[in-house]
Amino acid sequence: MTRLPWTLVIGGLLSLGTPLVAHHSFATYYLEDDTIEIEGDVIEFQYKNPHSWVQVKGPDAFGRGDAIYSAEWASVSRLEREGINARTLRRGDVVRIWASPNRNPSDNRVRLKRIERRSDHWSWGQTSR
Repeated sequence: MTRLPWTLVIGGLLSLGTPLVAHHSFATYYLEDDTIEIEGDVIEFQYKNPHSWVQVKGPDAFGRGDAIYSAEWASVSRLEREGINARTLRRGDVVRIWASPNRNPSDNRVRLKRIERRSDHWSWGQTSR
């Protein structure tokens, strides 16, 4: 019978103590049953994995001027399957988004459910609000 090298045994034991990193549930960060609407200008579109992001500058929910909202979107592979690429949204596009608000009311990160570009009525996402 062969013996396992000690380094292999120790490495195996150490890996058992390492926490697993998994995809988070959106419900951990966002109020999934609620929907807010934000209309404003695209500041930036980050087409990347694990999630793409759209930054939109629009009126603050509390009426204190403008705020920048960061909307968490889908992965690049999902967006590509739906015909969306890095050039779909441009800085300055006027959009309206429907999103799940953050559980922390002072955090302007939201989860994108639907988006519509005003100039040509292009849209993505759930049609029911």
